[in-house]
Amino acid sequence: AGGWTVDDDLWQRVWPFDVRPQAHEIIRTWLFSTVVRAHLESGELPWKHAAISGWILDPDRKKMSKSKGNVVTPIDLLDEHGSDAVRYWAASGRPGTDTAFDVGQMKIGRRLAVKILNASKFALSQQTSEGLNHSDITEPIDQALLSTLADVVEQATAAFEAFNYTRALEVTETFFWSFCDDHLELVKDRAYGLHGDSGARSAQATLAITLETLLKLFAPFLPFVTEEVWSWWKEDSVHTSTWPTADTLRSHSGNADLITVTAEVLSQLRKVKSEAKVSMKAGLHNATIHAPHDQIELIKLAEPDLLAAGRVDGSFGYQVADGNIEVSADLIPAE
Repeated sequence: AGGWTVDDDLWQRVWPFDVRPQAHEIIRTWLFSTVVRAHLESGELPWKHAAISGWILDPDRKKMSKSKGNVVTPIDLLDEHGSDAVRYWAASGRPGTDTAFDVGQMKIGRRLAVKILNASKFALSQQTSEGLNHSDITEPIDQALLSTLADVVEQATAAFEAFNYTRALEVTETFFWSFCDDHLELVKDRAYGLHGDSGARSAQATLAITLETLLKLFAPFLPFVTEEVWSWWKEDSVHTSTWPTADTLRSHSGNADLITVTAEVLSQLRKVKSEAKVSMKAGLHNATIHAPHDQIELIKLAEPDLLAAGRVDGSFGYQVADGNIEVSADLIPAE
């Protein structure tokens, strides 16, 4: 593979190798024999790292192999679910552990890819990235989001450096779904310009920076959908772009706790409507937030966005209380 005894120029550039990928059943044979051979030939190790994978198991939890005749070729799966979806399932196999063949995971991967397309359309629909940068991010909730995203970048980067690609996907996907469920809803009206130009630019810049970062984090797992979205507003390829850094995001970030408390308030507002069995678009009034004092101070920083997202008339009332955040509110009767 490295051109040993055949291509000396190539050999000098690649030897010793960086990583040896292999399954766990050949550690004793191939890994050991290669190390011994390298020691005897050149007196050094043949690679810096060994990435140990597991087997793919069939529905009966038996190893898939050609000799057993239980192998499923991927061609039909790629046609049915898409390459990104199949790759998503493959990335769920943790290093060193066996992975079950699971079409359900592929379906989840496909839904994730579709959600990336839809969320990206919204994030880019109200603005272009021209002229927007970190200095436009002035709203506390937007700054808090970048702080949370910086933590995600740190965790994903550390996971990749440890060859734990599954963990990198987990932290990125968890953030993405909360971003879609909560932050996009919180800033929707402001991004449309309903709360003034400054607030709109802050929302739009945050959405652009967050989307760009997420596409880079997802690119190793979902290469096609990320490249598609990237092409909507970038000239190069997401796969040749630079990896995101937490320090860049933290340069204009805020208190990450604000994300947690606003998500809980939004959840409580949704709970009021869900228990009343009405649409999430139903209006509320006389809304009162019961929470510890320090959390109330954080909530006030995002009150306009919470009022808009929850379709709350007027303003919030606040009641200092111990324990978890709770919200009480009345439904506005439908006309």
